[in-house]
Amino acid sequence: MAETDATEGQEQARAVEVSDAQLPEVDDSGVKAPLGQINILLDTAISISASLGDVEIKARDLLELGPGSVLKLDKRAGEPIDLYLRGIKFASGALVVVGENLGVRINEIIPADEAADQVDSNE
Repeated sequence: MAETDATEGQEQARAVEVSDAQLPEVDDSGVKAPLGQINILLDTAISISASLGDVEIKARDLLELGPGSVLKLDKRAGEPIDLYLRGIKFASGALVVVGENLGVRINEIIPADEAADQVDSNE
């Protein structure tokens, strides 16, 4: 019996007291970093995606694709290519050949307010 009392005492000693956190409320204005601090981001690599077009097919048809299959996209040859940054369209351009690689010549940068509208409509 004394052994049981000792075990219970050890379990109680290991118990951790938990309580709700009381955090202060703040306004959403935040502290603005000085413009000079943007320099730390200037050498950061950013991934950009180029979309030639889209196609919607049934899963059955997808499973039947093989080498030599052709997917007809929803854009015509010569139509602008869309450029995306983190899923948001920010520019459009034309598909070009650069040496042995493909590239996109940027023809239009989407204004920031239009890009912001895309973010709002996606949420």
